[in-house]
Amino acid sequence: MKVAFYDTKPYDRIWFDPLLSEYGYQAKFFDYKLTADTAVLAKGCDAVCVFVNDEVDAAVIDALCSNGVGLIALRCSGYNNVDLAAARDKIRVVRVPRYSPDAVAEYAMALLLTVNRKTHRAYVRTRDNNFNINGLLGMDLAGKTAGVIGTGQIGSLFADICNGFKMRVLGYDIYPSDQFPYEYVSLQDLFARSDIISLHCPLTPQTRHIINADSIQQMKDHCFIINTSRGALIDTTALIEGLKSKKISGAGLDVYEEEGEYFFEDFSNDIVEDDELARLLGFPNVIVSSHQGFFTREAMQAIAIVTVENLHNYEQQTPLKNEIVYKQY
Repeated sequence: MKVAFYDTKPYDRIWFDPLLSEYGYQAKFFDYKLTADTAVLAKGCDAVCVFVNDEVDAAVIDALCSNGVGLIALRCSGYNNVDLAAARDKIRVVRVPRYSPDAVAEYAMALLLTVNRKTHRAYVRTRDNNFNINGLLGMDLAGKTAGVIGTGQIGSLFADICNGFKMRVLGYDIYPSDQFPYEYVSLQDLFARSDIISLHCPLTPQTRHIINADSIQQMKDHCFIINTSRGALIDTTALIEGLKSKKISGAGLDVYEEEGEYFFEDFSNDIVEDDELARLLGFPNVIVSSHQGFFTREAMQAIAIVTVENLHNYEQQTPLKNEIVYKQY
């Protein structure tokens, strides 16, 4: 079994190398992303392994198929970067549906606590021997209302964390779950009642820009927005306007809708040419992190284990329990 890994970093190999050796698989690791231009490098491989910002569109799928690749193994849960309609009947696609939902839920709360209590700014001040707390005023979370959009595993865990902080929890999901112990409301009601809105839904045509100019106007004044899911759930232009008008008190963003060019890379010696990203980075009440919500030891180990199991099931021609179903595409 030969596998081409795209968009890999040294920390990926820490977890994948031992497992691949155990199964006797040969791997080619590339630090650049999968695109129509780089797909040819997978020639002679049985599968490719890709991440969240790899481009798996129709042109890439055709190139992979022409080079004999039969499987696309996503080492993540989201698959909005894959053209499933183009993949249908051509190539099989598997993912890692669950690795550590606790990691992402905990990170979402970390963003909320930080942007609310301004610990990021306090840290910078005291490093400069400035012990003035003026401008660092936050609010109690106890008694506030958290609106959770997307009540799957991660959203439900985040709701439980909020409940532990003595917050009221409201939920919205296209497919409500009987296991969600909190109040379900309409999206409009959630916007109107929530002091904090946290996004935990997948990116689909229905959820793209679910946070937009209209929805921001429906929100309570001075609410916080947290996004650890997919960047394009938020219309960045509308978010910037909401921050400028002080309708939104702050935002914690682990994702960004145009993150593909920047996230996971080092641009510390360059100028960020994306004007909207640069603007977000300039707000004192906005935290932007580089899609690291999943990044724990437990999650990385689980991703590697499930991904290699997916490869092994494909090699052995046994059922692919983590295959993405194409029938609706």
